[in-house]
This record gives sequence, structure tokens and C-alpha cells, in this order.
Amino acid sequence: MADSKKLYIKTYGCQMNVYDSERIAEALASDGYEQTQDQSEADMVLLNTCHIREKAAEKVYSDLGRLKPLHDEKPDLKIAVAGCVAQAEGAEIMRRQPMVDLVVGPQTYHRLPAMMEQVRSGQQALDTDFPEEDKFDHLPKRVLPARNPSAFLTVQEGCDKFCAFCVVPYTRGAEVSRPAARILKEAEALTERGVREITLLGQNVNAYHGHKDGLAGLIWELSEIDALKRIRFTTSHPNDMDDALIEAHGTCDKLMPYLHLPVQSGSDRILKAMNRKHTADQYRALIARIRDARPDLMFSGDFIVGFPGETDADFEATMQLVRDVHYGQAYSFKYSARPGTPAAEKEDVPADVATERLHRLQELLSAQQYATQASMVGRDVHVLFEKKGRQDGQLIGKSDYLHAVHCDAPVEMIGTVQRVSISKSMTNSLTGILAK
Repeated sequence: MADSKKLYIKTYGCQMNVYDSERIAEALASDGYEQTQDQSEADMVLLNTCHIREKAAEKVYSDLGRLKPLHDEKPDLKIAVAGCVAQAEGAEIMRRQPMVDLVVGPQTYHRLPAMMEQVRSGQQALDTDFPEEDKFDHLPKRVLPARNPSAFLTVQEGCDKFCAFCVVPYTRGAEVSRPAARILKEAEALTERGVREITLLGQNVNAYHGHKDGLAGLIWELSEIDALKRIRFTTSHPNDMDDALIEAHGTCDKLMPYLHLPVQSGSDRILKAMNRKHTADQYRALIARIRDARPDLMFSGDFIVGFPGETDADFEATMQLVRDVHYGQAYSFKYSARPGTPAAEKEDVPADVATERLHRLQELLSAQQYATQASMVGRDVHVLFEKKGRQDGQLIGKSDYLHAVHCDAPVEMIGTVQRVSISKSMTNSLTGILAK
């Protein structure tokens, strides 16, 4: 192995990028790189980018500009760009920022060691292919230090839905599922290193088909790993929420009562324009079926306001759907055109109108979130303690419903699931005491 060098990774966007950053670090470890949290001491800075939000590429170029003084100070500093912006703008990144040594897409980071050979020879390295080989077959075996007892595990990548606003099919490619046997092996390795909760990741995770019984079949097999106490999954599409997965929510004790199920709009007209291929009432009916299976399940969702053509009536339909479902948590955004997507060619809703709608929606969603948290006061929940709190003797963990919980508890309880009586609801967390 080469002499140890320092690697600093900045991760943008979703949980899948967090997982990818971990695997990128592992791939570069074979080239002698150890991770650092101090950018100034880095021998290599890697930006793992996301292309979902507005002006994503501009933000990357801005960050690259801020790296220039460090690069001037340390001419041997290697700079790399990975992820979805890299996939979409690879050659342009190198043209606009010649100091960038390496650009790699989200499907080819297993090739990083070979790309580093190019960099060491004085060449720029660019790889944004959609290769036939499975990158997971070529990544090093995961060797993880002591870590948070919760972990992400990618099981599916890409999307075939082609929502009119989304770049994922173009930057991540078609839907691909990892074989169940490999996922189970990786999950067992994670639990051997102290992981007690795994969140299964995919751009369209409930379309997973690497197990003969789909995502539900994978969840049931994972639940047989004794050391694994909790299972979650994200992000789901309503059209792929099958009967077996709904039943698993009601019968699998290790599958947590929290589901992120994006809908984006409550207007059938807008849903059709978005190419979502479901109606608002079909979504409501699905929610009702899942709640029949698991009455205490907490829902999270995604919403876009100001989609091209959205009228006041369309927006009010979204507000009504939110009232009908009652979300424990949600993410809401103003529509922003993504270059190359069908919706980008349509006329935008005036910015001030979209902003006013977003504020109204967020006010309603926040009220629902606070009401959900307040309803936990006086209840006992199960908390997986993950780390020390800021106060001496305090631990922080996640409840079954994914709420952050603060509780006085001995440090030895980190990595264990404990019953906690909730005594107080705060802005974004809960406080409790160990139940007797």
C-alpha cells in the first residue's frame, strides 16, 4: 500500500450519496488514502455531488472556486468530483475548472484506483460510463471501524419512472437491483461491527427485484439476522407498494413504523403532467391500506409546489391531501427546472406565487409534525441509542418513528435499544427518561 494520504469528502444530497461516499473512501483506501474531517490537511478533496435541487451544478462550481486558494497553497492537492453532477457535466467541469484532476460518475467509482494511476501520471481522469459490470462486485470488502449503530445499505439504483421533473433516470440510469445474497452478506458484516439498524436505499427502493419475493422477501430474510434489530427503507414510489410489502409493515417486528412515500402533488392534473401515473385518490387509498396493516405507522412525504401549470385549485388540492393524510414529517420544495427533463421546457409559475404557496404548505406540514411529536408525550417508545449528547450523562438516539430522542442514560447503552418514556416535545426532537 502507498504511504498514507488524507482524503476529505464533501457529500451533497441524499442518503444514497452518504452510502456512496463511504464506498468511495473504501475504494481509495487501497490507494493509501485515509479520511479526514479537516479539509486544510487533505491531500485529496472529493466533492460527491447531487443534481436534484436547483442550481446544483452552480453550487459545485462555486465550491470548486473556494478550493482554488487551497490548491494554490498546495499544488499537489488532488481535486475530484463524483456523483450526479459529475455524471451530467463531466467534461464541462474539467473545461471550466482545469485544476480538477478526476471526474467520476455514480456507477463507476469502483474504477477509482485505476483512475488514480492516470492522475499520478499527470493526466486528468474522466469516467461517466454506465458500465455493464456491477460496481459492487469490484469494490473492496467493507472494513469498518467502530461506528454509528445505524447504517445505510444500497440495494437498488436508478429509476424507470421518468417523472417529468426528475434527472435521476439520466444521471443514475435504469433500475438495477443487487442480488439478495450479496446484500445479506454485507448486512451481516455490518452487524458484526456493531450496526443494529439498517436503512435499505434505492432511488425507487420498493421496485427492488433482486429477491424472488421482492423487497418484502429481502426484509424478511434480513430480519433473521439476530444482531440486526431494526430495518427501514427509502425512497418509495406509490405504484410499487405491493401487497407483500404492506403485509410486512403489519407483521415484521423489525420493520419500523415509518414510511417515506412521496406523492409530490394532490392534484390529478398536475400528477398527470408530472408523469406520476397515479391519482391523488389512489394514493389516499394506498395510505388507508397501509394504516389498516399498521395503524401507528408514521408517514413522511415529498411535495413540489409551483410545478409548471399549477393553478390555485391545484395547490388547494395538495393542501387537502396533506390534511387528509396527516404527515409526521415531510419535505417540500419550490419547483426548479432540471435541464434535460420534459418539464424544463414548460413555462414556470411566477416565483412570488410559488414562494407564497410553499410558505403556506410548510406551515401546514410543520403544524402536523409538531402535533405528531406532541402526541408522543406520555408514551413509551423504543430508542436505539447512537451517540453521546452535549450534556454529561445524556445519550441521543432514534425512536421507532425516527424521532431524535434525548435521554439520560449510561454510555454503555450506545448501540442498544431501550424503552423510553417521552416527557417533552421540542422543535425537532423529543426528551424522555428510561422506562422502568
